[in-house]
Amino acid sequence: MAFWVWLRVRVCDLRSQDGEAGDVPGWVMVTVMTAGLVVALFAVFRGAIIGAVQDAISNVVSGTRG
Repeated sequence: MAFWVWLRVRVCDLRSQDGEAGDVPGWVMVTVMTAGLVVALFAVFRGAIIGAVQDAISNVVSGTRG
C-alpha cells in the first residue's frame, strides 16, 4: 500500500514541476502504427519469416553453418 501512495505522490510531483506532461496521444499513435506495421508485414511475409526463423533455430541446434 505504501508503494502505491509513494508512486502517486511522485507522479503528482512530476506533473506539477512541468506544466506540459508530454505528447501522450502522439506516442500512443506511434505505438499503434508500429504494431499495425508489424502485423501487416507478418501477414504478407509470414511464410518467409517462419522459414527463416526455423532455419536459424535448426542451424543453432545442429551446429551447422549455412
